[in-house]
Amino acid sequence: MKLETLAIHGGNQISDKEKPVIQPITLSTTFTHQEESMVYSRANNPNRNSLERLLAKMESGEDAAAFSSGNAAGVSVFQALEPGSHLIAPDDMYHGLRAAILQLFDGVLEADFVDMTDPKNVSEALRPNTKLIWVETPSNPLLKISDIRAIADISLKAGTTLVCDNTFATPVFQNPISLGADLVMHSSTKFFGGHSDIMGGALITKRKDDFWEKIKNVQKVGGAVPSPMDCYFLCRSIKTLAYRMKGHAEHAGQLATYLMAHPAISDVYYPGLVSHPGHSVASSQMTGFGGILSFLVKDGADAADHLISKLKYFTNATSLGGVETLIERRAASENPETKTPQNLIRVSVGLEHLDDLLADMDQALASI
Repeated sequence: MKLETLAIHGGNQISDKEKPVIQPITLSTTFTHQEESMVYSRANNPNRNSLERLLAKMESGEDAAAFSSGNAAGVSVFQALEPGSHLIAPDDMYHGLRAAILQLFDGVLEADFVDMTDPKNVSEALRPNTKLIWVETPSNPLLKISDIRAIADISLKAGTTLVCDNTFATPVFQNPISLGADLVMHSSTKFFGGHSDIMGGALITKRKDDFWEKIKNVQKVGGAVPSPMDCYFLCRSIKTLAYRMKGHAEHAGQLATYLMAHPAISDVYYPGLVSHPGHSVASSQMTGFGGILSFLVKDGADAADHLISKLKYFTNATSLGGVETLIERRAASENPETKTPQNLIRVSVGLEHLDDLLADMDQALASI
C-alpha cells in the first residue's frame, strides 16, 4: 500500500462479529484468561495494538511501542541504556528531552550535545562507552538539518544505536529507518494527532533486538502507555496525515518566503529555503520540508512579543502540528538556561487559508 492508503486502512483491526467499518474502542482494563489473552490493558490493548501496527508500517519498521507522551517515549530509550553509558545528542535538541537527560539521568548517563549539522562533530564526540546517538532533524526550534545517512554510517562503525526524532518531518516527508536509523521517535501529540487534543509518543524499531526488548519492558513495567481512547483517536487522525502535511508544508514554505523579504526580520529558519544551510541535505533525505519555521525579529524580544500580540489568526501557544496556526517566542517557554535566541519566534503553520495568514502577519509586522 502507498502511504495514503496505509494511513486509512492500516490501523483498522476488526474482530467484532458485526464487522463495523471502524474498529471499536475497547475500554476494558482486564481480559478473561484464555489462550493468547491480552490479560491487562497496561501490557496490551486492541486499540494500542492497531496503532502500533500502523506506526511500524508507516515508518518501515518491524515493531512499534506507543507511549502516553513524546517525553515518555524518549525517556524509555534512556532508561533502557546501561548505567554509565554515554550518548551523543544535538545541541539544538527539544528542550523537554534535553532536560530529561540532564535532570533525570544526572549521574546515571553521560551526555555530549554537539552540532550535528557537521557529522565530524559526532565522530569526535565518540567515546569507548558511547552506546547511543540521538538525531533530531529538522531540529526544534532552529530547524537544523543533520545528514542521517552520514551519521548512520558513523553509528554503524562505532557499534552504537542511532535514534532519529522524526516529529517535525513525519513519515510523509522522511523515513529515517530507510536512511540507516535503528529507532524512530515521535511526539504523536503533534502532527500525528493533528488537532491539539491528543497527547502521545511513539518509538518504531528497525529490528526486534535485545535493546528493543528492554524498551518494550520499560513500556510494560513503567506503564506510561496511552489510553484506548487516545489510540483510537490517533488512528483516526493519521488517516488524514498525508494530506494535512502537504498543506502544512505548502503554507510554511510561502510564509517563509514572505518573511525572508520583510525588513523587520533578520533571519528565517526553514529547510525549504534555498538559502538554508541544510537545504541540500534536506532535499536529499526529505520529500517535503514540513510545517514548522522559525524567524528572528530584528528589534529583539520585546518587538517579538509585540508582534505576537497583534496577530489574530496565529494563536500564542506552545506545541505544534495542529490544524490551527500556533506561534510563540520560543525562549519564553524553555528552561532559563536555554540557548534559543530571545528574539526567535517559532511558528507551526496551520491549514487556515494562506491569504488570511499572510494578511494577518503583514498587519502585525507593520506595527513594530
